[in-house]
Amino acid sequence: MTHPRIIAFAFCAAALSACSVFVPSNPTATPIPSPTVTSSATPLPTVVPSATPLSCLTETGGLTRRALQTSKPEQEFLIYLPPCYDQKPEQRYPVLYLMHGLDYKDDQWVNLGAAVAADNLIHSAEVQPFIMVLPDDRYWNLPPGDGFGDRLLHEVIPFIDQNYRTLADRDHRALGGLSRGGGWAIHMALTHYELFATVGLHSPVIFNNDAAVLQRLVAAVPSGSWPRLWIDAGDRDGELGKIRAFEALLTAYEVPHVWGMYTGDHTDAYWHAHVTEYLHWYAEAFSDTGSPSPQAAATP
Repeated sequence: MTHPRIIAFAFCAAALSACSVFVPSNPTATPIPSPTVTSSATPLPTVVPSATPLSCLTETGGLTRRALQTSKPEQEFLIYLPPCYDQKPEQRYPVLYLMHGLDYKDDQWVNLGAAVAADNLIHSAEVQPFIMVLPDDRYWNLPPGDGFGDRLLHEVIPFIDQNYRTLADRDHRALGGLSRGGGWAIHMALTHYELFATVGLHSPVIFNNDAAVLQRLVAAVPSGSWPRLWIDAGDRDGELGKIRAFEALLTAYEVPHVWGMYTGDHTDAYWHAHVTEYLHWYAEAFSDTGSPSPQAAATP
């Protein structure tokens, strides 16, 4: 795969009624929490579950940084294990892979509050517990950056499924990304749709290699194979024109998706304001795996 540099592109697409549009009110940013990240890997548990209520149900999930020494360079990632993961060795979990933006590392989503939001959603029983994996794409502007997608697909995902108690199938695997990570999510949704039942695109920036053939890639996805899709951006995002053009292309090909334009721009403050909403949407799919695609309403 050639190096995915980002350029602007434009194209025309007929607007059909295959998406829902919502314009939420102006969010109020809150201080970004800073969960503690440990640096040692935790072996798979052998704890026998207790017959009494588990105190871990009110505890926070665990964050660990790991590196795959089999890849060149070593592929690092953070992994979030939900509360009671160690105390329930019989339970298996769906997995959400979240990719960060340009000039960031694997902890961007943690700094935006993703681990705290997951804890809160799980504690409140609004969603079922799930695992989060946050792969590192720090080499984006160096030769090793070209292989990030292959490392994620062929090394990270198999490693997670082999070493953690995952539900290792498409219906229980979700992918999301913001900014450059959203560009990766678009690429993988169009070229590896068989691996992910849910894909989120948050302020995505489309790679030039994909932009040049975007319409052909969209047209090539079988109608019944599309993941459940979410796209959002701020109304002051510098990439908004290109994002809306891509959304219009999906509409033209009658691809079911959720489209949201909020007040905001292409910044951490914008993504932090919506991180709980993002995670809630991803986790909804894990609770309703019989409906991999959302029902899109008519565009106003």
